[in-house]
Amino acid sequence: MIKIFRIISTLEAISFLVLLGIAMPLKYIWELPKMVEIVGMAHGVLFLLYIAGAVYVSQLLNWSTKTLAIVVLCSILPFGPFYAERKYLP
Repeated sequence: MIKIFRIISTLEAISFLVLLGIAMPLKYIWELPKMVEIVGMAHGVLFLLYIAGAVYVSQLLNWSTKTLAIVVLCSILPFGPFYAERKYLP
């Protein structure tokens, strides 16, 4: 399960970066909203999987509430999941 969480974490981080760095400028600068719809939906699903995975992995690894909170908060920072993956996963 930890390996699956690593994959979800990486995909969630990449989808967030694509959403912020490519899709949002396309929508607001060049008025092309279609990519936001596609990437936004994918990111939303990956975000929910990331949160559920973090809760599950926290039970497997006996994380404290503080560690779980940090990992969950990392999900709202653009490069946060990369940090959480390297710092808190074996």
